[in-house]
Amino acid sequence: MAIRHYLAMTPSEIRANPHLPPNIAWLGCHFSPYCTHASNLPKRLPPGSAIILDDVTPIAGHDPERIAAQLTACVQALKADAVLLDLQRPGCEETAALAAVLTQRMPCPVGVSSLYARELSCPVLLPPAPCHISLEDHLAPWQGREIWLETALEAQTIRLTEAGAAVRPLPRDACPEDGFPEEALLCHYRAELEPDAAVFTLWRTPEDLVRLLSRAEELGVTRCFGLYQELGSALAEG
Repeated sequence: MAIRHYLAMTPSEIRANPHLPPNIAWLGCHFSPYCTHASNLPKRLPPGSAIILDDVTPIAGHDPERIAAQLTACVQALKADAVLLDLQRPGCEETAALAAVLTQRMPCPVGVSSLYARELSCPVLLPPAPCHISLEDHLAPWQGREIWLETALEAQTIRLTEAGAAVRPLPRDACPEDGFPEEALLCHYRAELEPDAAVFTLWRTPEDLVRLLSRAEELGVTRCFGLYQELGSALAEG
């Protein structure tokens, strides 16, 4: 089966877009701040879409069985293809318990962020591959598991001095206009010499991202998730 690349869209983005991309993911389902269930579940989605539940609102006494029933009804009514638990608050026992229940109860594949997937037998969602690490090395710690991958137009700088290498993220608007392709890392780069350092700038173009998706498929990644706001027009260009 070909890799599925979902573009995560907010409810307002979906309402404003008369021509939706082929694969979309509902971005906006949270833990309710007022009761023990999830809030802002979708009422309409194209068949085959994904639903993302995040922990932007911290979990606090929420009922895993009730949320499982909510999501199950939503998945079945809308013919959703997958549920992604984008859980980014580490070290929470309540969150771990919820992930365990949802991965067992749902009628569709449920992917869980790497913070909480270690003890579960479910697909694991990995963060975007940094430009300075090969995709193979990025995926290696999870060999043997089904992997879902976040996608983004990553950019970093690497500053080499006598003290070592310092890697820092780089805003997209600070990337050079042109550079050299780096086939192994699936990105572009520029290098500059300073009096006391060598500075490498690495960034991923839309074309690089298309190549990364192809390589991810070869390595067994089954689904990818990126933000429509960032990647919608970029993938059209790529």
